[in-house]
Amino acid sequence: MSSRVQSLAKSVAIAASALAVSASLAQAGVVEIAVTGIVQARGHVRVQLCTKDTFLKPTCPYEASAPATVGETVVKVNNVEPGEYAATAFHDDTDQGVVHQNFLKIPRERIGFSNDVPVHFHAPHFKDAAFFVGHELQRITFKVRHIMGGD
Repeated sequence: MSSRVQSLAKSVAIAASALAVSASLAQAGVVEIAVTGIVQARGHVRVQLCTKDTFLKPTCPYEASAPATVGETVVKVNNVEPGEYAATAFHDDTDQGVVHQNFLKIPRERIGFSNDVPVHFHAPHFKDAAFFVGHELQRITFKVRHIMGGD
């Protein structure tokens, strides 16, 4: 094959790959997570979308954040593959990217879970926080709270 034909074949292959990626992204969904219970416009609200296998682990496939605003902060997660997920959120008012814990391993920051699963002294179950993401825009709302009393 001549170098011109090889170059053309390579260009066609690259274009086909780009179209396949574009089609895949077009089929992915967008999840807007409205996190309520924010009491200070300081730091960021950080969200994770997790599968059953990654729930409450550092390996959640989707993460996003938005600057904290008093009352409600909306965090948008783009290009989410359709499936079942559970969302976690916390108000990172120190902007350190981690949930700080006291000596009993209780989070100091306000935290919350999709479906407004209650925050207790034990971790919630995936099935209680799970929701389905399809190809269309999905909007969910839940509140972040302190575990140790107060709202």
